[in-house]
Amino acid sequence: MDWIDTAYKALDKASRAGATYADARCQGYVYEHILVENGSLKEYSRTVRKGLGLRVLLDGSIGFASTNDLSASSIDEVVRYAISAAKSMEGSVELSAKNPLKARVRSSFSENPLDPTPEDKVSVVLSANRESMLDGVKSTSTRLGIQYDRRLIVSTDGCEVEVECFLVGLGHMSVAYEAGKLERVYDSRSRVSGWEFISDTDWCDYTRGISRLAVEAVKAPTPKAGVYRAVVDPQLIGLVIHEAFGHAVEGDLVASGSSILAGRLGEIVASPYVSIVDDGLIEGGYYIPYDDEGVEKKPIAIVDNGVLKGFLTHLASASKLKLDLTGNGRAQDFHSQPIVRQTNLYMKPGSHSFEELLEDIDEGIYLRGMGAGGGQVDPGTGAFTFSVGPSYMIRRGELAELTRGTVVSGLILETLKGVEAVGCDLSVETSVFGGCGKDGQMVRVGGGGPHVRVKSISVGGG
Repeated sequence: MDWIDTAYKALDKASRAGATYADARCQGYVYEHILVENGSLKEYSRTVRKGLGLRVLLDGSIGFASTNDLSASSIDEVVRYAISAAKSMEGSVELSAKNPLKARVRSSFSENPLDPTPEDKVSVVLSANRESMLDGVKSTSTRLGIQYDRRLIVSTDGCEVEVECFLVGLGHMSVAYEAGKLERVYDSRSRVSGWEFISDTDWCDYTRGISRLAVEAVKAPTPKAGVYRAVVDPQLIGLVIHEAFGHAVEGDLVASGSSILAGRLGEIVASPYVSIVDDGLIEGGYYIPYDDEGVEKKPIAIVDNGVLKGFLTHLASASKLKLDLTGNGRAQDFHSQPIVRQTNLYMKPGSHSFEELLEDIDEGIYLRGMGAGGGQVDPGTGAFTFSVGPSYMIRRGELAELTRGTVVSGLILETLKGVEAVGCDLSVETSVFGGCGKDGQMVRVGGGGPHVRVKSISVGGG
C-alpha cells in the first residue's frame, strides 16, 4: 500500500471517530554500521525499520499510537488505540494553526551511500584503522555509519510534506599509553551527503592525526586549576551552547517554568558580540527543512547581539506561550511523538582572526572540543561542567604547551556575558553516530560556531 494512501486513510478514520485534528507520520529508515578494532572487523550491521505513527486531538486531549505493520487492519487498530488514548485523559491541549504546506524534498548527494559493496565499505574502515597504529598507541577503533531517513507527514489541516536525507560519517578513537597513563582521543566527521564524502576524504591521514594527538597528550600535564581567560574552539562552543543554552530555549521547558530563560524575552543574556541561531539548513549541520509536524524550519534568531529574541516551539508550546511556530517539533521516529528539539544551533561569526583572539592574553588556555568527554548541565540554573579534549596553554599571546585532563565549569549566562571577541571563522558539524537525547528520544542535531574569546572560565586540573 502506498504511504500517502495509507496515511490519508488513517486521517479519515480518525476524523470520522471524532478527532478535531490528526497527523500521520510514515517513516522508512536504514542504518549501516561497520566497526573495526585493532585491525580486525568486529561488526557489520544493517538496521531497517518502517512504520506509521498517528496523533489525534480529541476534546483537548492528545492520543497517540504507532505500528510497523502498514496493513489496512493494523491501521484500523492504530486509529482505535489513538482515539481510545485521547478519550482516557482529561486535557486542555491547544495546537497552533500552521500553514497547509505541500512539499517533497531530498538532501543532495552524488552517489547513494548504500550502493557500494560491503567489501568496499569495510576496506575504507580497515585501511583507516590500520594506518592509525602508531608507536605508543595501545588500541584503536574505527567506525563507519550510513543513515537513510525518509519521512512523510500528512495532517487534517492540509499538510503533506516528505523529506529524504542521507547522513554518512567516520569516527575514530586512539588510546595511547605511557608510564601507567592512558589517553583516549575520539573524533568523528559526518556530512549530509552521499558516498562521495567518504571516497573524497583521506581517512588514513585523519586517523593518524588522532593517534598523534593521543600520543602527544598522554605525556602532557594537567593544567593548574583556576580561572582563566580562554579561547574556545568551534566544536566546543557548539557543544556548550547546545547543552547549556539551547535546551533552556526549548518551548516546552520554558512553558513549564523549568528554564532559566523563562519570561526573559527582550532581556540582555549575553555580551553584544553574541548572536545565536537555530537553522535547519546551515552548511555542515543536519538536514531539517521541515519538522515532524510539517512546519517549515526557517533560521530563528535566538539571541541577537546579546538580547534574547526567541524560543524554539512546536504546535503545543507555541499555542501555550502565544509565540510563532519555529519548526522545532521533532520526533526520534514513527514510534515517538514530536517534542521541542533544537535543529542546528550555532553562534554566528564575528570579525577577529584566531591570532587576534590570542594576542592580548598573557596567560590563558585554548580549549578544544576534539576528544571531549561527557558533561552535566542544569537548564534551570544554567550551570555546566564539561570534560574537554587535549588543549593548549596560552602564554604572552601565543599557544604554548599541550594539556590533558581538563574540565571546565561555570554558569552559561555569565560565560556568554563574558564573551570578549568572536572569530571570523564558522564551523558547524553533525554526527551519524549520536545526537541529542531528551525525554527518551534521540534526534540528530548539529552545532558549532566560530572561535570565541571568553573573559573567564573555571578550569579544573592538577
